[in-house]
Amino acid sequence: MKTMISSIITLLGTLSLLICLCHATVLKDFCVADYKAPQHAGGYSCKDPENVKADDFVFSGLATAGNTSNLFKGAFTSAFSNEFPGVNGLGVSLSRGDFAPGGVIAMHSHPGVTELILVAKGTLTAGFITSVTSANKVYVKTLKEGDVIAIPQGLLHFGVNTGSSDALVYAAFSDENPAIQVLDLALFGNNLATDLISDTTFLDPEVIKKLKGVFGGSG
Repeated sequence: MKTMISSIITLLGTLSLLICLCHATVLKDFCVADYKAPQHAGGYSCKDPENVKADDFVFSGLATAGNTSNLFKGAFTSAFSNEFPGVNGLGVSLSRGDFAPGGVIAMHSHPGVTELILVAKGTLTAGFITSVTSANKVYVKTLKEGDVIAIPQGLLHFGVNTGSSDALVYAAFSDENPAIQVLDLALFGNNLATDLISDTTFLDPEVIKKLKGVFGGSG
């Protein structure tokens, strides 16, 4: 009897947890972002369903190529909840990346987010680096048109247009507004002291100062 009661309690606890986790989904079919209402910790407030239009679920911004005349020779156009109200609360989003020959997706990560990258045109050499737990193993592959690479949640990853023509990629994310941490900017694009960077990375201070000049950092 005690075993049965224990099992029932465990089952009820599990069901309660599942109900809590999916509560928001059960309550609403969607939560179109209301940019005029106050934001909360979970994102944008929901627009009144009576005011929701079909256009809220359509985004046309990915049709236009980005300007690649910059340091990275690349440009990203995002369809996140900040620009695309229909994806708010859905846990998905998309972006477009345009890269001139030699253009790069700088080493970066998306905390808590998984990513898929589709090469729509050109060539992209892309990869990711596992965590210390997995021995910092590197997985790299040169992708051609139609290829897709999966980037596991939160891992450092990168890409380079190693072809002789422009490359076009689309990236899908498991979050409607994925955070991003760009390694170069995190180290050299702020006022983190040069000596601290040198002590923790073993880079020469003069190299650090040069990189701070490139990425707009100080200190």
